Amino acid sequence: MDFEKSDKYQAARKSLPEELHPIFRQLVEEYAFHTHVKYGKGYVAYAILAELVRDGWRPPDKTLEPNSE
Repeated sequence: MDFEKSDKYQAARKSLPEELHPIFRQLVEEYAFHTHVKYGKGYVAYAILAELVRDGWRPPDKTLEPNSE
């Protein structure tokens, strides 16, 4: 995905333990999708989403796809 090329995405991702990378990626994808639908642009504040993941945000059961990294 294009966001993976972003320096801000990479910095936020690297700030997390490796086991949280798939959760972060899923949250970024879902957030970007919804901002695109609602506002026409997939804006994401990567550092904020990383904080949510770091603070314990997790997707509902069985929505995280294995090997989604």
